[in-house]
Amino acid sequence: MRNLKVFLAAATLVAGTASGPLAEELDHDANIKAAYSEDGRYFTAEDIPTYNITEDGTVDWPTYSGFRRYHSECHVCHGPEGEGSTYAPALKTSVLTMDYYEFLEVVTNGRQKVNASEKSVMPELGSNPNVMCYINDIYVYLKARGTDALGRGRPGKKEPKTDVIREDESACLAQ
Repeated sequence: MRNLKVFLAAATLVAGTASGPLAEELDHDANIKAAYSEDGRYFTAEDIPTYNITEDGTVDWPTYSGFRRYHSECHVCHGPEGEGSTYAPALKTSVLTMDYYEFLEVVTNGRQKVNASEKSVMPELGSNPNVMCYINDIYVYLKARGTDALGRGRPGKKEPKTDVIREDESACLAQ
């Protein structure tokens, strides 16, 4: 339900446990550390979606879903696993320097930086349900990649998809 609420808030704009050296540096960051979970989703103390990866490498369902959705919609420009390309920046790095709400704003409404030294155009994706219904999943996947909590490639183990996640997904895609 919370994922659906965040989607609806983002749509209005248009109308974990980390590991690894970088993760240790960022552990203090309110956008990283899971404070609680609800229906298979993990959140920071500030109610920001985040990831949860257990010691055996099992990822939460939204992080796994984010891997799938990222590679279906975003990797063509931003490169596999959020690594970037000659065409667009590495999102696994960008997502660490922008806050969650800025991420939603850029994905929803797009952004243009065009001047003599750069030409960067991110199209608006706010009307694309294949992105917006999974925006939190994409976000947590990129956070996990950016903090090195999740390596390259398809996650090998994942938590099961909960009924609430399934219901929220169906409701979002039906809009």
